[in-house]
Amino acid sequence: MTERTERSEGREFTPGWSSVNPTNAPASALADALAAEYAAIWAYGVIGVHLTEAARTAARAAEAAHRSRRDALLLQLAEGSGQVPADRAGYALPHPVTDQASALRLAVEIEERTAGHWRAALVHTTGADRNTALAALTDCALRATRWRRTAGVTPVTVPFPGRPA
Repeated sequence: MTERTERSEGREFTPGWSSVNPTNAPASALADALAAEYAAIWAYGVIGVHLTEAARTAARAAEAAHRSRRDALLLQLAEGSGQVPADRAGYALPHPVTDQASALRLAVEIEERTAGHWRAALVHTTGADRNTALAALTDCALRATRWRRTAGVTPVTVPFPGRPA
């Protein structure tokens, strides 16, 4: 997703910041996180075709993790009568993905962006919802670290996952 594309659709995407509606903050924060999960799942379809062997297996596992999180959020939001955002048919990528290096760069970026949405959800949630947001943030941060290591990017960790640089 590019900021330009998001702005043209009336929604600005800034990693780590949410467009949470203050009147329904927890449900809105989780809905924003769900939208990020949709985008991550879509991106892994593009990422996976440019990877080989172990990296492709890791991409499949990452996509499965995002699908699992998406499915749980869909159920939770639907049962709680919250707004369930629809998935899009496609998403604009932040850069062309033409080889393994660009696929790995996208994998890092998509995990960082998704972590940003989960980090934003932490502020607006409590109890089980906050535990879910923290677990998701942690999962994204770990996957981003693994992708950085696979890509040979240093440093492999960041001090505050999900926070804009």
